[in-house]
Amino acid sequence: MRGPRLRLGAVTDASTPDAPSSPGVHSGAAADPQELAARAAARLAELTGVPGHDVALVLGSGWAAAADLVGEVVAEVAADEVPGFSKPVVSGHVGTLRSLSVPREGAEPLRALVIGARTHLYEGHGVRAVAHGVRTAAAAGCRTVVLTNGCGGLDPAIAPGSAVLIRDHVNLTGRSPLEGPTFVDLTDLYSSRLRELARTVRPDLPEGVYVQFPGPHYETPAEVRMAGVIGGTLVGMSTALEAIAARHAGMEVLGLSLVTNLAAGVQAEPLSHAEVLAAGREAAPRCAALLAGLVPLL
Repeated sequence: MRGPRLRLGAVTDASTPDAPSSPGVHSGAAADPQELAARAAARLAELTGVPGHDVALVLGSGWAAAADLVGEVVAEVAADEVPGFSKPVVSGHVGTLRSLSVPREGAEPLRALVIGARTHLYEGHGVRAVAHGVRTAAAAGCRTVVLTNGCGGLDPAIAPGSAVLIRDHVNLTGRSPLEGPTFVDLTDLYSSRLRELARTVRPDLPEGVYVQFPGPHYETPAEVRMAGVIGGTLVGMSTALEAIAARHAGMEVLGLSLVTNLAAGVQAEPLSHAEVLAAGREAAPRCAALLAGLVPLL
């Protein structure tokens, strides 16, 4: 369902002496990541009037329309009004943070934070900026995060336009969002409990292993073959680093990929971002229906 939106104007962070006029991602590059996330969560509460949230949704290519069906929009904030965030540079990604009220049968409404301003590693802002969204969600009280993306598929049996549950990942970025002797178990990183819950909404959802490459270039056919050899069935440029940071922050993680194209070497045609956007638009109603049925159960 969809309710009236509250568009909120820019607010300068006068409480922080060194805050720039636009407290975007560049301003947070040198800050302690936990402190910056706490500051962002406090500003988010101030701007939206919502003191805390229960679940976070990070919406990648093909998934943005889901926010319109998941619940009533209580407030919508431009991402660059919140410390540590900036406007997205990728077509197909919205540049807002939304607070939704999600109705649940026999229970209080769920408070969902929709993060439409994802930072990718290839943008050059560093790993802290990539992980800032999920860390802010944790600081805002979220106990669960749903990470979504558009990706390339290695299995010809999973056609473009299909949603796939992420069972595990391979991180080929050579980076980690964790710093120092921070040892976090990733055995069940993508919660088996949440995957089973998703199947109560759509029983035929397949599973796959997501391989994150650094980007921004697409993978070569040889790299795609390598990804398959090491167990991958999906390839993309997001999600894995965010999932690690979310687990470290104590959140339960559900990962969902939308196969927007078959990966290089699997299909004969050259890859293009226009193809990704077109596949995302075509699949948007199905992705939205999946999340609309799933989020109230979280």
